[in-house]
Amino acid sequence: MSKSFLQSPEWLAFQNSLDRKTWEIEGINTIKYNLPFKKSYLYSPRLRPPDFGGQARWEGFLTKIKEIAKQENAIFFKLELENNIDENLLKKFGFKKSSNIQPRRTVILDITKSEQELLGEMHYKTRYNIQLARKRGVEVKSQKSKVKSFKEFRRLMEQTARRDGFRPHPKEYYRKMLEISGVEMFVAEYEGKIIATNIVVFWDKMAIYLHGASDYKYRNLMAPFLLQWNQILEAQKRGCTEYDFWGIDEKKWPGVTRFKRGFGGQEISYPGAYDLVFKPTWYKIYKIARKIL
Repeated sequence: MSKSFLQSPEWLAFQNSLDRKTWEIEGINTIKYNLPFKKSYLYSPRLRPPDFGGQARWEGFLTKIKEIAKQENAIFFKLELENNIDENLLKKFGFKKSSNIQPRRTVILDITKSEQELLGEMHYKTRYNIQLARKRGVEVKSQKSKVKSFKEFRRLMEQTARRDGFRPHPKEYYRKMLEISGVEMFVAEYEGKIIATNIVVFWDKMAIYLHGASDYKYRNLMAPFLLQWNQILEAQKRGCTEYDFWGIDEKKWPGVTRFKRGFGGQEISYPGAYDLVFKPTWYKIYKIARKIL
C-alpha cells in the first residue's frame, strides 16, 4: 500500500500554490496554517507510522518540528495517522488525542473485480439509479480545468454547501487543485447543462473521489449515481485497484454516507489525530473558537 496522496510532492506543491509554508521533514509533509493574532499551527496529514521508523527518527523529526513551531509562532502540531501506532510512544513525546481534519472513516471499493461483480455487490437502488440516469439522457464527461465546467462546479458547490450545511473551500482552492497532475473534474450533463460535478484524484493505484456537487433541481435524474459509476470505470481503465469515496459519517452527512455505501466496498476507520501543544493557553482559546465558529 502506497502512502496517501496527502503525503505526495504534488500535494505539497499545491499547498505552496495557496501561499502556505510547507516543509518535508524526514520524508513527511508538514504544512503551516495561519491563525489570527499572528499565530499558526503545523499539520502533517495521513502519516503512516510503520514506514516512519523507530524512536530515534521520531525524536529527530519532532526536534525539527519544535524548531519550526518556534519560528512560525505555532500553537500546536497536529499529526493525523493512516494506520495504527503505539499510543504510549505518542504520549511519551507529549501528544494528546484530538479531532481530525480529514475524514475519520471512509468506504474503499476493490475495483479489480469485473463490472458485473461490482454491479452485483451494489445496493439494488444504486444499480437501478445508474440505469435510470442513462435512460433519462444523462451524459458523463471528463473536463480538466475548463472555464465553463469550473464555473458550474463552483455554482453547484455553493448550492450543495447551503443544502448540506457545510462550508466550501474558497474558489481558488479548487482552481489550484485542478492544476495538480492526476486531478480531474468529471461532469454529468443533461440537455447540454451541467447538473453534477466531481473532482477525482488519480494517485498511484488509487482513485479518490474528493469533492462533489449537484443541482437539486435535477435530483430526479439521478446524475450523481451515473457520475460515480463512470469514474469507477475510468479508474479501472487507468489501472487503479481501489476507489476511495473519501469520507462517511452518519451524523454529519447521513445522505452522503447512504449514497456512498450504496456502491458496496469495505468501510475503513483511521486511528485518528494527535496534537503536540506548544502554547497551552492559546490552544484552549483555539479549541473554544473552533466550537463557536
